[in-house]
Amino acid sequence: MSDGHVVSEPGGSITVTPAALALIVQRATESADGARVRRPRRRLDVRIDDGRARVELDLSVRYGVVLPELARDVQERITRALATMCGLEIEAVDVSIEELEGA
Repeated sequence: MSDGHVVSEPGGSITVTPAALALIVQRATESADGARVRRPRRRLDVRIDDGRARVELDLSVRYGVVLPELARDVQERITRALATMCGLEIEAVDVSIEELEGA
């Protein structure tokens, strides 16, 4: 996990903590129907280097969804959320599907 993200402006700075970054990623992920972050405290990593973010997370998904489509949707939602809310450029969102829920 990174140390967070700092936006410096002439009037001061804005710090987005690692916990807030993780929550943005978790909520963006879970806005996709059928997806949730598996063990967010241990299975979600946001690294920021020079204004560029790289996200790694493990998903638990509902049985029956098309996995590649859901994973792409999650990647796009995370990219949009971090870019819009934090002004970050997204280098990569690496998704691993670790668990299927329901039957």
